Amino acid sequence: MKKKEVALAIFLLTGLTLQAQERVTQYKVRDAIEVRTPIMNDSINPKGEKHSTKMLLKTPVVLDLPDAPLQSLTVDTAGYLTLDKADKNSKIYVLKTQIRAERFLKGKLKVTSPVRWEVFIDEVSKQTKDAAEDSISSASSRDIALTLEPERDYEITIKLLSTAEDKAAPTLKCEFIKDNKFKDIACTLDPNAKKRFSLDNTVYGNRVISVAISPSGKYLLTRYWNNHAAKRSRTYCQLTELKTGKVLLDNARDGMRWMPKSDKLYYTVTALSGNDVITLDPATLNEETLLKGIPEQSFTWSPNEDFLIYYPREEGEKEQGALRRIVSPADRIPNTRGRSFLAKYNIANGVSERLTYGNHSTYLQDISPDGKFMIYSTSKENITQRPFSLSSLYLVDLETLKVDTLFHDERFLGGASYSPDGKQLLLTASPEAFGGIGKNCGNHPIANDFDTQAFIMDLATRKIQPITKDFNPTVSPLQWNRGDGCIYFNTDDGDCKNIYRYSPKNNSFEKLNLETDVTSAFTLSEYNPGIAAYIGQSDHNAGVAYLYDMKKKTSRLLADPLKPILDQIELGKTEPWNFTASDGTVITGKMCLPPNFDPNKKYPMLVYYYGGTTPTTRGISNPYCAQLFASRDYVVYVIQPSGTIGFGQEFSARHVNAWGKRTADDIIEGTKQFCKEHPFVDEKRIGCLGASYGGFMTQYLQTQTDIFAAAVSHAGISDVTSYWGEGYWGYSYNAIAAADSYPWKNPDLFTKQGSLFNADKINTPLLLLHGTVDTNVPIGESIQLFNALKILGKTVEFITVDGENHFISDYDKRIKWHNSIMAWFARWLQDRPEWWNEMYPERHL
Repeated sequence: MKKKEVALAIFLLTGLTLQAQERVTQYKVRDAIEVRTPIMNDSINPKGEKHSTKMLLKTPVVLDLPDAPLQSLTVDTAGYLTLDKADKNSKIYVLKTQIRAERFLKGKLKVTSPVRWEVFIDEVSKQTKDAAEDSISSASSRDIALTLEPERDYEITIKLLSTAEDKAAPTLKCEFIKDNKFKDIACTLDPNAKKRFSLDNTVYGNRVISVAISPSGKYLLTRYWNNHAAKRSRTYCQLTELKTGKVLLDNARDGMRWMPKSDKLYYTVTALSGNDVITLDPATLNEETLLKGIPEQSFTWSPNEDFLIYYPREEGEKEQGALRRIVSPADRIPNTRGRSFLAKYNIANGVSERLTYGNHSTYLQDISPDGKFMIYSTSKENITQRPFSLSSLYLVDLETLKVDTLFHDERFLGGASYSPDGKQLLLTASPEAFGGIGKNCGNHPIANDFDTQAFIMDLATRKIQPITKDFNPTVSPLQWNRGDGCIYFNTDDGDCKNIYRYSPKNNSFEKLNLETDVTSAFTLSEYNPGIAAYIGQSDHNAGVAYLYDMKKKTSRLLADPLKPILDQIELGKTEPWNFTASDGTVITGKMCLPPNFDPNKKYPMLVYYYGGTTPTTRGISNPYCAQLFASRDYVVYVIQPSGTIGFGQEFSARHVNAWGKRTADDIIEGTKQFCKEHPFVDEKRIGCLGASYGGFMTQYLQTQTDIFAAAVSHAGISDVTSYWGEGYWGYSYNAIAAADSYPWKNPDLFTKQGSLFNADKINTPLLLLHGTVDTNVPIGESIQLFNALKILGKTVEFITVDGENHFISDYDKRIKWHNSIMAWFARWLQDRPEWWNEMYPERHL
């Protein structure tokens, strides 16, 4: 052989060896599935086709059978896996592996087998070979083009069909061959590798979504939501006896609720006229029709189960023709001309009695424990003074319909509920309510109205006591319990949602020792509060349900249906990271590290902060969760800067009339300090992102600093003035964020704090995303800044999401929206523009 030929042979051999390094070396394999030729009633089918062996390959097989035993098999030194040949009836083998690329990657999966096969990627059929060869030849191979997103796991499933007539055994070889320009991108082909957290994991899977304990505390109703895929999900309920743990109904009817006093579940069904109410007795599991032909509207039971309060609604005046007169700012919002009222349905005689009437909607707040009185509220627009509405609260004697006015045209009023003895009311309201008796915001003249406070009012004396004035968490009442006399609150407590028990006797709060960081539901018996049930999540789980022993203060796991999925995923480590700002304030936050974190490497970092004025809570169930970004090899820093609720009134009041002033300083200072203390962060590759007010903050930050190498703003506000005037809730949100300030009264706040009027200061590559029908923050907010930055010759991209509002609800669109964000950061923070260019090739218009 000539020298050149020898060299060429060595080169080709080397090339094959390099390609073989990307071959599949191990598979998870199910036991062979026997398939038989069907009975031939006729020689052809309705299409005129004769039956052929290749049709057996299309035998429906559940590719991901949960309980199917799998064995791991390793290929031989040449990369082949050989299985037993069929000797009589045909056999189908199902083999699995998975592939994940470190960065965006394109290539082809080369599948070689002499028998018939079909290949699926994430259970979608991609390629079929329906002919068999006597031995492995060039005809035995097919190429399947693959485009791999960074750090996303793709499941490869292969069906092999072996028949008795085949000359060759079912032999398989798979190789992944990268396109040349991606040859340096690392990828793994391993069926046993831990997966990365993905967007699907924020939505899909089985979760507990509600728990409800019966009035006596004997029974528990647990509701599950098993979300399989877009438009494929189911909800189901489980009825349990708490003392024994016995499951009484494993698939109870969805929509059932407990009666207020008796241990019976009820639900409504459509009847010939109106609705019927059906009850279920857990002791006997017998059902009976309790009520017939009640009004077809939602309702509330009276405490003694002797009447219903329901909510008739009247449509408002409709404009005729193409022109519509807008009579108030709220009139722009659909359906605001309609009015809701209250009616009483008497169970004894079947009479529906209208209780309220007029031009303003009325809302039931509570029914007294003895069922004799009702508290209701009204609200009317008051556009000349914040908060642009006035509320009134009324006490009604349900026997005489005599009305006692508790509050009339009060500003900043929230909800009301009775104490167990009916002598007091638990009120919620802004810190500014009742003359500011609950206000505790330091030197700030105006409190943050989102920082909800609780008050107790004595009905006899009308004296009001603020009970959360010195309590930092923001409260939402759950129940004033009859059994122990305590009030239970769900709270925004830093980056957690904790349950607190308040004792009116000694004016003290106690945090319950729960296992969840973010408690989404909490229930305990009205009459026997020895045991509670709750649901929550953390940075490592979601939709987990527990039982809580009130005396022992311990929890017992009830259900964790998402655990089997999460056990297959390698999540990043999270831990708190706080710093002391230059003014001495401790600013809290956390970091989430990438899976397989190496402290000796340099990582790009993403910074995330709150939208609106609510804290960024822990958890894995939203499309901005830290784990989702960490899974793409970013260090994630989540900061809780000045202005958020849940840290005390002084801290939340920093949001008022600031529009980013103090908040941006905290984010910039925190980011710099984080980099200083963590050498594994590449300080030249830091990105930031946020949505809504967080989108505003992203834009505003770029006018204040150049520390960020890339930024993403979803539904962000570029001009406070136009948002104030155009957004459905712009003027009412500014009643808090810019309280008592208006463009004509404080023009600097409405211009200097926005990115539009400071666009020339922006140097950071900025991605703007916006739903085309956003009613909260109109799309014009992104259009304005995009136009400005284009005129200035700045680096900016603008992606619109057709038909979507403030949140991207259509899941298929959300995937593309999410990938746009990830591709943007990959381009600027990881030096990998290929993904972005693939999604958005250059246009020359």
